[in-house]
Amino acid sequence: MNRDPNATELLDLLKESREYTQYFAELGVETIALPGGHVKSERSHSLPGTLVVEPSTQRIRPSEPELPQPPVKAPIVSNPPQPTSLFGGLTATQPTPLQSTENMEDVWRDIGDCTRCGLCEGRTQVVNTYGNHKARLMFVGEAPGAEEDAQGRPFVGRAGQLLTKIIEAIGMKREDVLIGNVNRCRPPGNRQPTLEEAAICRPFLFREIAAVQPDVIVVMGNTALRNLLEVREGITRVRGKFQDFRGIKVMPTFHPAYLLRDPSKKRETWEDLKKVRDYLDSLPPLPQKS
Repeated sequence: MNRDPNATELLDLLKESREYTQYFAELGVETIALPGGHVKSERSHSLPGTLVVEPSTQRIRPSEPELPQPPVKAPIVSNPPQPTSLFGGLTATQPTPLQSTENMEDVWRDIGDCTRCGLCEGRTQVVNTYGNHKARLMFVGEAPGAEEDAQGRPFVGRAGQLLTKIIEAIGMKREDVLIGNVNRCRPPGNRQPTLEEAAICRPFLFREIAAVQPDVIVVMGNTALRNLLEVREGITRVRGKFQDFRGIKVMPTFHPAYLLRDPSKKRETWEDLKKVRDYLDSLPPLPQKS
């Protein structure tokens, strides 16, 4: 029996909507709005989590604005790899590890009382990366929340308390590692940073990574993943598999805030962190970094 094509299309739309809802829930998006409430024929430079309606099919799809080039100083890199596409991998040439003559204090001094984007208007203070400046393991999240904004340190709220337990579970202490975010100012209402806000702030994270040169970076959640590695896939597809950031191993896993909403993902996160632990244990002792 032939199915009504209108009914088929409706079922397809419902399936896609359900998938998008799960995707945006993982990002932490709480409100989804159609730009202007009208059908648009061109790509909208809207906030992440905004949906755009395509006039030809009336199907709803997530907007995909291009990342702007941040007007701030980039990490000092010796013989940088060949340029990449926005979401593509590196070319066949072997990536050269980051090299830097800076230390963390140099980066923070450059950040100062930052007013480079609109997030400065609602924040209490800049929340810089915190922890061991010679750490072999670094954790990177999205942006500060209310507790972090109040205390001036990353991951001190409920998600931070869970992160501390995760760190202790792999045999380390919080003071052994380095913890930071892509953005250093709290977005209003703990919303996801916009592409522009992230693009302005993340070069400072790159400079910190170059200064510390950890052996492993754990990126937590989609925002950290996409800003560090510039991949199209979401965290559920790439988690648990070591990636590469300019010669440094990167392990994508779920954000602790997501684990608070969906505790069933804790087992998968534990498997990811065990791989990190085992890799670090396999490395020979390194001389102290200057």
